[in-house]
Amino acid sequence: MIELLFVACLSTAPDQCQERSLLYTDITPMTCMMGAQPELAKWTETHPAFKVTGWSCRMVRDGEREA
Repeated sequence: MIELLFVACLSTAPDQCQERSLLYTDITPMTCMMGAQPELAKWTETHPAFKVTGWSCRMVRDGEREA
């Protein structure tokens, strides 16, 4: 499983940030890196109060995901 992990901050309060993630089961880490910006652009369209300030892709091992 691949996780696109990103930090989203409120546009009106840039010091209020949250870690968010999108999980994928059918892509490689390289595909995640190449497709991250369009995916994050889609996310920001549906969450206009937030601005993405950073992101990364990583492998998620079994048992590492939060419930």
